[in-house]
Amino acid sequence: MTSTLQPALARAQRRPGRWLALSVLVLAVLLVAVDATVLGLATPYISEDLNPSGTQLLWIGDVYSFVIAGLLVSMGSLGDRIGRKRILLGGATAFGVISVLNAYASTPETMILARALLGVAGATLMPATLALIRNLFLDPRERSLAVGIWGATASAGTAVGPIVGGFLLEHFWWGSVFLINLPVMVVLVLVGVRTLPESRNPNPGPWDLISVVLSLVGMVAIVYAVKEAAAHGFTWSAAATGVLGAAALYGFVRRQLTLPVPLLDMRLFRRRGFSGAVLADLLTVLGMSGLVFFLSQYLQLVQGRRPFEAGLAELPAAVGAVVAGMVAGAAARRFSVRAVVSGGLAAVGLALAALTLIDRSTGYPLIGTALLVVGVGAGLSFTVTADVILSSVPKEQAGAASAVSETAYELGAALGIALLGSIVTGVYRGFRGPAGTPAAAHESLGGAVEAASAMPTATGQALVSSAREAFVDGLTLATGAGAAVLLATAVASWFLLRGQRLESVS
Repeated sequence: MTSTLQPALARAQRRPGRWLALSVLVLAVLLVAVDATVLGLATPYISEDLNPSGTQLLWIGDVYSFVIAGLLVSMGSLGDRIGRKRILLGGATAFGVISVLNAYASTPETMILARALLGVAGATLMPATLALIRNLFLDPRERSLAVGIWGATASAGTAVGPIVGGFLLEHFWWGSVFLINLPVMVVLVLVGVRTLPESRNPNPGPWDLISVVLSLVGMVAIVYAVKEAAAHGFTWSAAATGVLGAAALYGFVRRQLTLPVPLLDMRLFRRRGFSGAVLADLLTVLGMSGLVFFLSQYLQLVQGRRPFEAGLAELPAAVGAVVAGMVAGAAARRFSVRAVVSGGLAAVGLALAALTLIDRSTGYPLIGTALLVVGVGAGLSFTVTADVILSSVPKEQAGAASAVSETAYELGAALGIALLGSIVTGVYRGFRGPAGTPAAAHESLGGAVEAASAMPTATGQALVSSAREAFVDGLTLATGAGAAVLLATAVASWFLLRGQRLESVS
């Protein structure tokens, strides 16, 4: 490192409170991760209680990602301007309050609205946490460890969410899984007020509202158009929405290139390491989304596991990700960034390929082993790409850069649920049930189970058997598509991240 960094680095290393501050930041990550995972477990209960259509069920699953993807860049830039601590604590408070609205939603439309509002609050959290890590930890090795802990906590949340959520679903109503956000939010805010340092861009420039609108309209419209085209084929309305989104994003990029102080510095994408890491994150999440969103339904509605048991069954993925995230930075320095990222993604792709072999009675050893490999591969990749993105930019732009990273993640999730989820839904809807099968049974597997309970025993069993078979066929097809995406991304990352290295202190 240059000598000009040494005084600041020495001051950072003498700041003992940075590790306590990190514990507050990872609580925010835990808040978001737990919320994302409990939704999957609660989906069968939401489907039974609120009786959404198949399309509404997909919207409940992906509207959060739509909104958060559209607002992340704007909120990351806002945090750079008004203060990352301020926006983090404000967003955490809103996240907790809106979780109550999710818990007590009484119609599919109310649930979709509540998830959208939660996306607005969630958009403030993730960019602020990574940006504060960038400013708290100037030592690159410490920062790699901090990013590893940050990523490991997100992975731990994917384990805590299903287990706690499963316990709650077995003893309370489905809305209780959203109320577990409240105690986490209270601790985060009370401790964060005292321990987090404030940081912001000293010369931020104005927050451009036109750019905010263009970003939101562009991202939401593009993802919506893809979702509609995947679910219903080409329609003029989907095409028009896609054109609107593309035009808005084009206008956003052009505006950023002309503003003296842009909302997002587009020159960041000229850096091959930055662009490669962002693309890897987007495609990785896209490829994994079909499995992540539908696995809980498979474990519960196909294999008949109780919610708590289903949560425990998903634990190997989180354990693998936690362990891999803690060692990812050291592995990338010992070998290379591209070796760790590409190797991790290839491992995920092969594990997804193995899961295409599952059927209704597949034993847990195959499922658990595949989930463990998925967790290890994803933990290695996501931790290193986050470190690459953070180290590629000045700390004044950490919020905007972190927002780009999280936008790729959320956009990948939304597109993955839209594309791969539509594969599952499309195959499922084509199943042939016994005479008298109601239309609701073709909307979702939960709907079929509910319909079967009101039919004669033999007819109901035939309906559930056909529905489960169709669901598994759709799931394996979507998982195979995800495997192909992951393996292609592993190859692309090998070339895009060539020569990329994590910073080291001399």
